[in-house]
Amino acid sequence: MPSNIRPQSGTQTIVALLPALNEAEAIGPQVRAMLTHPALRALPLARVLVVDNGSDDATAEVARAAGADVVREPRRGYGRACLTGVLTARDADILLLLDADGSDDLAGAAAVAQLVLCGAADLAVGSRVRGQCDPGALTTQQRLGNALAATLLRLLCGARVTDLGPVRAIRREALLALDPHEMTYGWSTEMLLKAARAGYRLAELPVDYHRRAGGVSKVSGTVLGTLRAGWTILATIARHARWRPSSPSSGQARSSGLAAATIGKIGGDGA
Repeated sequence: MPSNIRPQSGTQTIVALLPALNEAEAIGPQVRAMLTHPALRALPLARVLVVDNGSDDATAEVARAAGADVVREPRRGYGRACLTGVLTARDADILLLLDADGSDDLAGAAAVAQLVLCGAADLAVGSRVRGQCDPGALTTQQRLGNALAATLLRLLCGARVTDLGPVRAIRREALLALDPHEMTYGWSTEMLLKAARAGYRLAELPVDYHRRAGGVSKVSGTVLGTLRAGWTILATIARHARWRPSSPSSGQARSSGLAAATIGKIGGDGA
């Protein structure tokens, strides 16, 4: 299987970015499914880029064998891995971020990317709580933590979201303009908060969510991981609550309000 899916010339380029830590069990099927999924192949998807975040298993080798490009970021941290991927993907007009464990619905991810590709949103995110979740895919503590964080984001900056999930699409230059600083679990929260503060048009789309294909979650897999992630998210909101962009937003945020996506539920991934 070729490592890249090359879009036709003249189109915008999408790079799918997957941070991965010890995901050797899941990353191979995930990459292969992404490279062959009809909805993703219909996009100008240039490549799947896996950021190996200091794994001590065969994550990098398995991902590369499955057809992904791989870059290593040995310093641990979800946000740090994401930022390394963003800086590496210089060929991307649009970044599509997903998890590497096979839990994200690929049809839903493609629909999220399409919202940015067609200009309907500056930042598009997938809501797992509004979609269909496999039993046990989202724990009770994850749902409660998401609800609390989403409420705080709505009250502090008007970001009308229901989930701080991993599936999101944004133009690369728009993301870099937010000057991301959170190098651990606060990455996704910081992005949403700053995007709202900068006046980016935010759209949320229901996406389905599956049980991970293998391995153990670094967040919900342990009580300590869950508590650490929850504390980091709340601390991130407090830390950036008064953030303002240093200069007026460019063409990425053409509206000062937030646009809610009124698009119906997306079904299964069909892979």
